[in-house]
Formats: sequence, C-alpha cells, structure tokens
Amino acid sequence: KEQYAADEEIKRLIDLALQLEGLYRNASTHAAGVVIGDRPLDELVPLYRDTDDKESLPATQFNMKWVETAGLVKFDFLGLKTLTVIEKACELVGRDRIDISKIPLDDEPTFKMLAKGDAYGVFQMEGSGMRDILGKLKPNRFEDLIALVALYRPGPMDDIPTYISVKNGQEKPDYLHPSLKPILEETYGIMVYQEQVMQIAQVLSGYSLGGADLLRRAMGKKIQSEMDAQRANFVEGAARNNVEQARASMIFDKVAKFAGYGFNKCHSAPYALVAYQTAYLRANYPVEFFAASMTLDMGNADKIGNFRRELERLQIPLLPPDANKSMAEFAVETTLEGRKGVRYALAAIKGVGREAMARLVEERAAKGPFKDLFDFAERLDQRVVNKRLLESLIKAGAFDSLNKNRAQGFGAVEALSRHSQATHEARASNQNSLFGDDTAQRRPQLPKVPDWAPMEKLQNEFSAIGFYLSSHPLAAYERSLQRLGVTRAADLSALLARGAPGRIKLAGTVIDRQERTSAKGNRFAFVQCSDQSGAFELTVFSELLGSKRNLLEAGQAVLVSADGRLDGEQVKLTAQSVDKLEDAVANAAAGLRIVLSDPSALEALRKTLEGKRGRGRVTLVVPMPDEAEAEVSLPGNYAIAGGLRDAISSLAGIAQVEEI
Repeated sequence: KEQYAADEEIKRLIDLALQLEGLYRNASTHAAGVVIGDRPLDELVPLYRDTDDKESLPATQFNMKWVETAGLVKFDFLGLKTLTVIEKACELVGRDRIDISKIPLDDEPTFKMLAKGDAYGVFQMEGSGMRDILGKLKPNRFEDLIALVALYRPGPMDDIPTYISVKNGQEKPDYLHPSLKPILEETYGIMVYQEQVMQIAQVLSGYSLGGADLLRRAMGKKIQSEMDAQRANFVEGAARNNVEQARASMIFDKVAKFAGYGFNKCHSAPYALVAYQTAYLRANYPVEFFAASMTLDMGNADKIGNFRRELERLQIPLLPPDANKSMAEFAVETTLEGRKGVRYALAAIKGVGREAMARLVEERAAKGPFKDLFDFAERLDQRVVNKRLLESLIKAGAFDSLNKNRAQGFGAVEALSRHSQATHEARASNQNSLFGDDTAQRRPQLPKVPDWAPMEKLQNEFSAIGFYLSSHPLAAYERSLQRLGVTRAADLSALLARGAPGRIKLAGTVIDRQERTSAKGNRFAFVQCSDQSGAFELTVFSELLGSKRNLLEAGQAVLVSADGRLDGEQVKLTAQSVDKLEDAVANAAAGLRIVLSDPSALEALRKTLEGKRGRGRVTLVVPMPDEAEAEVSLPGNYAIAGGLRDAISSLAGIAQVEEI
C-alpha cells in the first residue's frame, strides 16, 4: 500500500492488473452450441474466426448470456453414441424391414420386456437402479418412460415410490386442488415437468405465460427477495380464483421445491424416445441390437463382458472370433442349427487394430477363406502379419479354424512373420522360380508341441480379449463352489439390499491388483476379480495383504471371505480371509468323471493319478470297439484339485473332465 502511494510505476502496474483481472485470457467456443438470427449475424453481434483453423465457422464474441439479449436463438446439439447404435442395428436388420421413425409407440413386447426390468443396453435405463424401478413401475405407455427419465435424478427421485404406488392402484392421487387435476393427472398427481409449474401458475393464480416463465426462473435462482414477491403474487392470484390462502401458500412451497430441479417435458421426451427405440430394437431384434451395441463399445472390455453375460442369459450364442468368419465389427451370423448369434469382432481383440482387421476381411472377401496359417501369412503383408498381431489372434482363438493347437501357432509366430515378409519381398522384386510361385516349397515347419493346458488357454484368451470368452476358470469348480456356499458376483447387490448378515463367501479369478498407501503409511490394495456371472472388487488391508500377496496375482483363483455393504448402487467388499481355491475345492469335490476319446490314454492317466491320494472318487468312460462306452470306477480315492484336473485335461486322448 505504501509503495502504491509512493512509487508511480508500481501504482501504474497495479492499476493495469486490476483492469485486467477477470477478463477472458483466450477465446473459447461451446463444444456444441449453435446460434441463429433473423438477419446476418454480424448485424447483431461481433464475430471472429480462428485464423489457425481455416475450416472453422465464425463464432460470436459475446458469451452465451449476452447473445440471447442481442436477439440470437441458441441451440445445444448433443452427439449421442446411442444414435449410432440405433443406426447400425437398423442396418443389420435391413432397411427394407425397419424404419425406426415409424415404429409403434405401444409395442407390447417392448413394454413386457421393460416391465421385467430387462433393460441392459437400453439408453438411460440400463443401470441396476433404473432396472429395479422399471420392474416395480411396470410401464405400459410411452408417457411412463418420459416421466421416468425426468424423475430419475437427485430430488425428483424421492417422488418415484409415490408415482409407482398411484400408477399401480395402491394409493390415490393427490392433485392439491381440483382445478389442477387436468395438469397433474397424466403424472398421477406428481409434479414432474417444468411445464406443469407454469401451467399451475396460470390456472391457479392467473399468471400469463410470460409471467409463469419468470416465476419458474425466479424459483430456479432461489433469490429470497424475488421468491417473497412471487409468493405474494401467487397467493393473491389464487385468492381471486377462490383458493384459500393456506392452501395456495402450501402449493407455492411445493412448486418452489420442485422448480429448482424440474425437467422440461420437451427435454425429457426426446430422451425417452431414444430410450424406447433402443428398447424396441432389443425386444424385437435382440441379436442385431446387441451386435450393434457391442461394436460401439468395442474398446471397453468390461462392457463387452457384460453384454456377453446378457447374451448368455437370453440364450443367444456369442460365437468366438474366427479369421475365416468374423468381420472387423460384431456381426449377426446364423449357426448350423439355424439359430441367430453374434459373431465376435476381430477388431475387438486387443493389440490388432481396426484397420488391419479390415484388410484381413477384404482379403478374405476377395480371394476366399484362409486355408492354413501359412496361407494367411502369404496373403497378408507385414501391416497385418506382425508378431504382436499374430500373438493376439492366436491367444483369442481366432486361428482355431486353421490350427486348433494354439501353442503350436504361438510357437511359430516368428517363423510366420519372417515367411510373410520373405514372400512379399519376393513378389515385389519378381523373384519367383521359372515355374511360378515356389512359396509352398519354402514354408517353415510348425513346432511339434502339445497344446496349452485348459487353464493356460483361458488365461491367454483373457489377455487378448479382456474377459473369459470360451469358458471361465471357475467352470471346472462349479459343483464344489455350490457345496462351499459361494455367492455369485451377479447376486451380491440383491443379497446386500436384503440386508443379509454375516460374512460373504466369494470365489474368483484375480484380474488386477492396485496397491496404495494410506495416510498412516499402511499398504492396502484394490483387487479386481471375476467369476462366471460377473466381476467384483475387494479392498484388502495391510495385514491380510502382507500375508496373502502371492495369492492376489493376476490369474490366481481364490476363495475369499468378505464383509459387504451397499454404497448407493455400488457393492463395497472388504476381504477378511483369502485362500487358494484349489486347496479349498480339493476337500469339497466329490470326484471326477473322465471321458476318454482314445483308450491309449489310460497309461498316461495312470501316471498322472499316481500318488494323488485323497477323498474323491474317479470314474472313467472308455470307448469300446462296437461304438459303445464302458463306465468304470477306479479303486481308491484321489485328491481332486484344480491342478490335477488341468493335468488330466491336457493329456492326449482325453475328451472331457467333469466334476461329479
């Protein structure tokens, strides 16, 4: 302050700083804001154009508040991924079979589906909370969906139970005043839309349409002086319509409370329409709808995994990735049994890239299916046949139709890549033999190695796809898990919502572990696990983490005892104990039933079982010469652990290993 008074230069510096304070430092534009006027815009507002971007549109120099005062009309255009899902689903169905703009808004299968809470993938309605409400509400008209979109937000959500009770005839509607029945009847006596606020002010208190809009804005701002003035106007107007003061004041309070968070019906209706369109597609064309939805969520392995579980629940086949059948995107395919299914997208495999997979599909369409791994390498160049891409396709099982032994293909990746490069270099330099392309004579040998064990195959599949597609590591333990009283991940929310007491027993395969340090310096971890029904996250604190860290590595199968609670819709689990699943199951399994495809496997099986004594029985199913089968129980009992099961499954001549 003293320097400001004594030094002219400092005074000038501070004065300039005060003038600059609060001014915009750079030009910015609304991401989706568009304005229009009734004449050229430069006659109404100053404009500017970004000189660094020659293709940019002019922008106003006034901000959003002042352009409206200057006479412009504002629009906010929102880009929704769901619109692309609808577009793609309609393409898969066929333009000659569906026009989404002309679908009936009273489709019975659609409302039956929504009334059951089956809404995964439906715009605005796929969350567990919304699906629970749909099951209680049982919507049977489009207006219910408009109201639900408006109500399912903090604040209005409190009125959902009343809306449901009145709709289902369990309560009588309260219209606050007989004159308001025509306004509130559609929404069962509940204020749902801002338009209703304005209509109430008009009908009850004689407001003009413009005055009602000013009332709505004043209530939204919650400025006490404005609210007091509006209350007086509202009550006086109501008195002129023979509404007693106490009731008018009570209605004003209800209107004021609602107006702070109310939704425009004209805003809610288009959202509800998009929700209905996705629901219609899911109900009437589920295969095409899920294929389109999965394509648009291709980069999100968790979402794709959830869609897979939904397909499984609906008994829609999810066909594995196949270099000879898959497209770059998820596609609709009819199985040999005549059922429609979703064929897994090649571009959804990690580490391959959409462009490379598009090239693969183009080559296949032009010259037919690939005959084997070498044919694949010879027909596609290094942009597709590189080490990382080949490894990902093999791990995902995309080459199973060319070579079922994934370990053999994986071991040949380097050779295949070099062979592809040499083939294309020779073609480019025209260095083929006098008798044509001698590529086939120069093909390297595939390594002679046994295929991966089932568990290793699944782990590699998981690394390439992001979830277990062909099976799940816990599938082998299914009966033992039932005996152990294990809760499925998919059942956790419902179990905790019922207030289930005591510890929860869970089994899962560890997907990831992220360690943190608390404010007190203690280590703890968030551990992501999956079972056949879904995924769950555990919080593991320092003492347990220190003693069980080796079990909490990716790929490990564990049995967990945890305390659980619901935080909103989110399940929170705190681990209390962690054990190796194989050890826990060894004592729970009753036995194994081993189906042989070749009796010569008996000797290798005998050696594998040697020294594995325990409490489980083993039954063999052996093929006989006359195409019959003989089922034989082995003498003695064996330790039925996951490692033994995997070892038996990997033997040549073993067709199937299952729990009994």
